[in-house]
Amino acid sequence: MNFKEKLKELSKKITDKKYINNLLIIFIVGIIILIATSIFNDNVSEKETNKRENKNEKSSTINFTEDYGQLLERRLENILSEIKGAGKVKVMITLEETSEKVPATNSNQSNEKTSEKDSQGGVRDINREDSNVEIATKGSDGSLIVLKEIEPNVKGVIVVAEGAFDMEVKEKLYQAVKTVLGVSGNRVEVYSSK
Repeated sequence: MNFKEKLKELSKKITDKKYINNLLIIFIVGIIILIATSIFNDNVSEKETNKRENKNEKSSTINFTEDYGQLLERRLENILSEIKGAGKVKVMITLEETSEKVPATNSNQSNEKTSEKDSQGGVRDINREDSNVEIATKGSDGSLIVLKEIEPNVKGVIVVAEGAFDMEVKEKLYQAVKTVLGVSGNRVEVYSSK
């Protein structure tokens, strides 16, 4: 009996319009809250992603010179240690300046020439030049479009090798560094290690 009575009460509540309206309002408010939190979370996660990307771009541009120099050092150490008799090799490279990025630009230039003669025989020439240069950007974030990056020049190189006490090995190391980096001899020093 209990079960039948509960079913009758539930069927009366379901048929009651006030009860149905209250349930409908609660359901709509719940959906609105879910949509609002979803939109808010998307905006927050999008902002965090943009912040991380900007931080990564800044750190990559700040460390480019350092990374480029370290990359050169590592590659040079690897190849120089392969020279017969060189043994363990350490390399230090200093760079003159930072890298240079050449941005893409849109430029417009116009020339206008006018020649006027007055009644007394005088001539007046007017030359007008207009130029407009705009740096090209991509996307809504406004980041530059880079055409090319000019790597920094090598200022000096020091090579320390176990086998550099032998003059023949020292000369091979010296010539190899000059050839690989394309620097003059006065920028390269080769020493023997302890």
